[in-house]
Amino acid sequence: MNVVETRDLTKQYGTVRALDGVSLTVPEGSVFGFLGPNGAGKTTMLRILLGLAPPTAGSASIFNRDTSTERDAIHARVGFLPDVPGFYPWMTGAEFMRFAGSLFAIPEPQLSQRTDALLDMAGLAGNRNPVGGYSRGMKQRLGIAQALINAPDLLILDEPTSALDPLGRADVLQMIASLRGRTTVLFSSHLLGDVERVCDQVAVLDRGRLVVQGTVDELRRSHGGSTTVRIAVTDGIGALVAAVEAEPWCVRHTPVPHDGQATDVVVNDLDAARQALPGLLARLGLGLRRFDELEVSLEDVFVGLVGVGR
Repeated sequence: MNVVETRDLTKQYGTVRALDGVSLTVPEGSVFGFLGPNGAGKTTMLRILLGLAPPTAGSASIFNRDTSTERDAIHARVGFLPDVPGFYPWMTGAEFMRFAGSLFAIPEPQLSQRTDALLDMAGLAGNRNPVGGYSRGMKQRLGIAQALINAPDLLILDEPTSALDPLGRADVLQMIASLRGRTTVLFSSHLLGDVERVCDQVAVLDRGRLVVQGTVDELRRSHGGSTTVRIAVTDGIGALVAAVEAEPWCVRHTPVPHDGQATDVVVNDLDAARQALPGLLARLGLGLRRFDELEVSLEDVFVGLVGVGR
């Protein structure tokens, strides 16, 4: 079953087409990453899904309900965290959670039980400090917790890790990953590493158009195109690089940080590289320390899909 579905979704702002015929589906129970560079149309898509903006053309539905005409029925089953969540700074986390729960008319003792459980999941149980003194990471975790107060069937997060330090990002991503199978999660991001860590499925948006949708592994296999091999030698990396540059299978090469005798080589024909490298090393009299075939990353795929012409 698909929780979210759009068909030829288009949004026009004057002469700017923010979304251009986007058709995608979000499967039930998935952690779905909506990926694209800044200005790709991600936030516009989320606004339409939440019923905050009407489409110019096409359609969008959640739980098979039209987002433009059945907002109330949809909102009762959806949790949402904007990219910059707002809080009442004088409230404690528990007070804010109870306030959010009151908007859904959640009765006692259910509201107290959910508040305690969600604050525990967010790592904020027992914290009696006002939210105004929270770090950005703590606020994001509290924001996700409040978005879950109504036990939603769909959780929508807009750039949930974009302004966090590495530790804060790790905490938020762990929290998102813990929701897999418990609810459907749709979050937008321009941070490829975050999407790669936690998502089952990915849709790539660029200039308002859907470029591709699939699992991370499918995207790697179908759109990776080239492979990177890491070569480390005992000495003479300069001679090896010069020889590799002349090979037809070499696309480009980059030095490996913190290892002056190693290079990463992007190859367009892995079999040819495997056959040629032993002979090159023997001819140059170089000792091989390491030869690894590196997995294609989502970043490699993303640059290949949307990086041309930027």
